[in-house]
Amino acid sequence: MFDFNSEAVDRLCEAFLSLKDKRECRAFLEDLCTIGEFQDMAQRLTAAKLLHEGRNYQQISEELGISTATISRVNRCLNYGAGGYRMVLFRMDQKEIIAEYEAGISGKSESGGEEGV
Repeated sequence: MFDFNSEAVDRLCEAFLSLKDKRECRAFLEDLCTIGEFQDMAQRLTAAKLLHEGRNYQQISEELGISTATISRVNRCLNYGAGGYRMVLFRMDQKEIIAEYEAGISGKSESGGEEGV
């Protein structure tokens, strides 16, 4: 059985944590993974996001071109797993909210303040 607490996994986690931005992360993933592995991970995360948003298996399957068995596995991990998907989705949502807020503020300052005043 695979040991998620092994030194090799710790080394992999440290490698991800050492990356500074998306460009570095893409470069590392490109070297580390096959195209299929990279695609599978991206699709699974997207499936988790869509499940979190309330989309059903059929919609996700049609949109992403993945099997409902894969979506079921993602859903099981999302609901009963280690909490990784939920943590990442929460942080990504927070980042998006902050970016939208900051865009709104910069839009107001460019237009000379609050609208309708």
